[in-house]
Amino acid sequence: MKLILLHERSVSVSLYVAYVMVGLAIAMPVGAITVEMTKQGLKNGFVHGWAVGLGGMTIDIALIFALYMGLASILAMPMIQLPMWIIGAGFLLLLGLDSIKNAEHGITLAGEKVTKSFFKSYRNGLLVAVSPGNLVFWVNVFGVVLAKSYDQTESTSFLVIAAGVLSGILLHDIGLMTIVSVTRRAMSRKMIKTLTMVSGVLLIGFAGYFIYEFIQGIKVYM
Repeated sequence: MKLILLHERSVSVSLYVAYVMVGLAIAMPVGAITVEMTKQGLKNGFVHGWAVGLGGMTIDIALIFALYMGLASILAMPMIQLPMWIIGAGFLLLLGLDSIKNAEHGITLAGEKVTKSFFKSYRNGLLVAVSPGNLVFWVNVFGVVLAKSYDQTESTSFLVIAAGVLSGILLHDIGLMTIVSVTRRAMSRKMIKTLTMVSGVLLIGFAGYFIYEFIQGIKVYM
């Protein structure tokens, strides 16, 4: 009995570590969340950049719960995903334009007191994370596990994988914000303003991509 328990624990640990690597690999490429995290990290420091990441992870956890409850087939439906492309585009467009318009406002240099609220940065993370890209990612990552999710013996594997992926994303976020918070110490207000404007342009670019995907989806189903 003890050998069986030890074997199961070993398998769970291996599965967890493997999916921590998956979470890191998925979080590495530059996406809208990374851009917003970097922008907030440069303007207001580690905590505010990390708050964006926590906002994104809140959406991730909600999606994991939805998948665990058997809603994968519903979330994968075009009629659900198509509106989310345009909703996500709207959020990113607003954030991008705001970044450009207010690039010189709200900049806190290293050592200065931060005036922006933690919740606003967290809210930005929530808004950026609302996209079908997140849906597609989670449905694909858990595709095999979902096929067995109704089996009581497989529910533990699902949760271990979810914990592993989220841990990987969290490690990436902490690592990225550590680098950004150290780098910003050597930056002037003008440099941070310029990078904030670049971040705004990138967010608008992602919004354009979302609109393109929405239009392509409409063409397929017309």
